[in-house]
Amino acid sequence: MELSQLVVQTCLDGVVLLRVSNPPVNAISTGVRRALLDAVEQADTDSAIRAIVITGAGKSFMAGADIRELGLPAQPPSLPDLCNRIENCAKPVIAAMHGVALGGGLEIALSCHYRLAAEEVKLGLPEVLLGLMPGAGGTQRLPRLIGVESALALMLSGRHVLAKEALLLGIIDRHVLLGDAAAAGVQYAHELLNAGAGVRRSRDAEGLKDHAAAQAFLDEARNVLAKKSRHLFSPHKIVEAVQSALGMAFSEGLTQERAAFLSCLQSPQCEAFTHAFLAERAVSKAPETPGAPPLPVMAVGIVGGGLMGAGIAVSAIDAGLCVRMVEQDDKAAARGLANVEKVFAGQVSKGRITQAGMDSALKRFSVSTDYQSLKDVDLAIEAVFEDMNVKKMVFERLNLTCKPEAVLATNTSYLDIDEIARTVSRPERVIGLHFFSPANIMPLLEIVVAGKTDAQTVSTAFEFAKKLRKVPVRAGVCDGFIGNRVLAVYRAAADHMMEDGASPYQIDRALRDFGFAMGPYQVADLAGGDIGWATRKRRAANRDPNARYVQIPDRLCERGWFGQKTGRGYYLYPQGSRTGEEDPQVLAIIDEERRRVGIEPKRFTDGEIVRRYLAAMINEGANVVFDGIALRPLDVDVTFLHGYGFPRFRGGPMKYADTIGLGKVLADINEFSVADPLFWKPSALLVDLVGRRAGFATLNNALS
Repeated sequence: MELSQLVVQTCLDGVVLLRVSNPPVNAISTGVRRALLDAVEQADTDSAIRAIVITGAGKSFMAGADIRELGLPAQPPSLPDLCNRIENCAKPVIAAMHGVALGGGLEIALSCHYRLAAEEVKLGLPEVLLGLMPGAGGTQRLPRLIGVESALALMLSGRHVLAKEALLLGIIDRHVLLGDAAAAGVQYAHELLNAGAGVRRSRDAEGLKDHAAAQAFLDEARNVLAKKSRHLFSPHKIVEAVQSALGMAFSEGLTQERAAFLSCLQSPQCEAFTHAFLAERAVSKAPETPGAPPLPVMAVGIVGGGLMGAGIAVSAIDAGLCVRMVEQDDKAAARGLANVEKVFAGQVSKGRITQAGMDSALKRFSVSTDYQSLKDVDLAIEAVFEDMNVKKMVFERLNLTCKPEAVLATNTSYLDIDEIARTVSRPERVIGLHFFSPANIMPLLEIVVAGKTDAQTVSTAFEFAKKLRKVPVRAGVCDGFIGNRVLAVYRAAADHMMEDGASPYQIDRALRDFGFAMGPYQVADLAGGDIGWATRKRRAANRDPNARYVQIPDRLCERGWFGQKTGRGYYLYPQGSRTGEEDPQVLAIIDEERRRVGIEPKRFTDGEIVRRYLAAMINEGANVVFDGIALRPLDVDVTFLHGYGFPRFRGGPMKYADTIGLGKVLADINEFSVADPLFWKPSALLVDLVGRRAGFATLNNALS
């Protein structure tokens, strides 16, 4: 676009309105920076202009950097240069914000002399979520405006604030309840001129005046980061940059900030965070959805009121939908109602909603023992016990009861959805919606497309996920789909190491040190050991008799040690504690099993544990892509980022494999296969990519 089109100028009685126009969100591209710099310089030297108002066209002020330019060589003018030029204007400059003012957009606003925002505006410096930090004066101007404590809280969390809070914090000077932010900005400019107000630069604000208090907040931030964000790079750089604001002149602080920003930009973590961000955008679209408008979903039916069914119900109620639950008898129905009420009551106790909000939400919820209550729902979700015969019976009832166009979904974690679909007269309307527990909290939703599922049903499922604010990933039908299929393999690798000599506690610790929030045995205790035990028993008849099978988990389950819900599993949970303690009896059981199968335990380093665990995960992830269960490697990455706690700063297992090199992963697998060639069989896709010197990223099409 021509520069004159990117920034449209309108003169209004001595005030020039500069309207940035770079649809859809006014990203700050190279062209926008050039056009805005030219316009500001022209206005500053024009004697007819007395004040400048900067705003955005369309729905946004400015939404930060142009994601399309990430990784490309920087072109002048830089954003810091633009911000400095705005702040150095001799005439008052007013930012009139609406929609979003994020990242570089807010940094531009901070360089203006006055700031005004519409009520709905979202302001923030979310760069930390991409492994970055503010790099155009944000770490220098914001603390001077609002103090170190509030500034660090915003920059380290990446959260957005609305205009009302921004006014209280001191980020903005005026909060516009109604009307056009641009028009209000022009009016504000005239008021300032009439009052004789001149320029007022953020760099001269006195938010750092209490040096001792500011230093105390910085010291505390370092202590917190050392405990909670020790793996991350950019949060520590943010604190360093704010420290320079406290101890250096403004110009020196800008220099320090820019150096820190560039070190973040060049870090592997930034690349991984950016990959995750783009991958999340890519998975929101399925190949079936273009040209297939979704069916409207206003009423949802749920069969099953256990913890999963209740979590799904809460998610749908929170999305403003009407939910009708069906249970098998009055006792179960009462339990289902209590489960839903318990979740909402917990939100009330934590101050997330009011009691009135809970009461209002529950008006959209009902429980019945009669399937006829589902006759008008737009989407019915089966969430009963993981048993094929039980699920088939539910679908037979839904087929008879629900209206012909209704989508029939199963929440199965493993079972064959094609087999379930054969029980109904409309298999094109059958789909898998695999929620992760707790369903009202976990963001991942695997959308499992069966053989006869039609495009409109897929489109409806993706739109439903959007309403629930879930991250949807399209999957094909197989035992475990994407996530649980891969989980079964890397969990088996962990069990092999446990039987060979590593303790479950060392394995968990090594993987936490890698970046996982929890290790596999902590996760097993949290989910409930009986869940995995039921799956193992279901698969027993089809298990390869030559495949290695570790019985240690079964020994614990036979004792009723299912994890947190029973007070012990791999760990002990005294008096209902959620913090597990190592259990000597578990170690004794492991030793007994080693003797039974004739294994002499060996030592594992933490590095060896991580290598084996991730090699198994990556190899099966490659198989999932090769088999077409996942569309692309990025679908595996998003599944593990949002469903299985894979550290986001590493981008996902497939991205991590590209980072360390697929040749290294294949070499590890070949090394491990010497002892167990059946388990450690290299994926054909992995072998092919290594042979072509290509990475998983080459298969990630449509990253947009």
